[in-house]
Amino acid sequence: MKIRNSTNNDLTRIMEIYAYARKFMAEHGNPNQWGPTNWPPEWLIKEDIEKGCSYVCENDNGSVIGTFFFNQGKEIEPNYIDIEDGNWTGSSTYGVVHRIASDGSERGVGSFCLKWAFDKCGNLRIDTHGDNKVMQNMLKKNGFVHRGTIHVDEDDNPRMAFEKIS
Repeated sequence: MKIRNSTNNDLTRIMEIYAYARKFMAEHGNPNQWGPTNWPPEWLIKEDIEKGCSYVCENDNGSVIGTFFFNQGKEIEPNYIDIEDGNWTGSSTYGVVHRIASDGSERGVGSFCLKWAFDKCGNLRIDTHGDNKVMQNMLKKNGFVHRGTIHVDEDDNPRMAFEKIS
């Protein structure tokens, strides 16, 4: 597998992967994270691509099988400033992954993407819905520690905040 920046030519495939992910989450006890709002919207993915923060994961045959948002810097995620029932332990310079999803065709895509992002920054933060047990298990398996609760702009559901530090 390999990671590369997304291009506008990837947009249709990225949206297909998100449609698959919404269906998968609903079938595995997590219908509320992305389902009710049909998250993420296409305009946001276009914006991510334009900013250079959208990535795709290709398998060994060059097919796009996963996608995610990644950015890094100092206090780059406004929703992470206020954390409840805990705290971040890393520095104010960190990487963040959002909207990570795969098409389900191969195992280990999510872990591969997280490792790639972590290797870029050494301090990685991510959040997920409390019903997303699949993501929570993958994060714990990959060395992430639950740090508290944050809130996002797109809905009223609190999110579990995780962090991994080298």
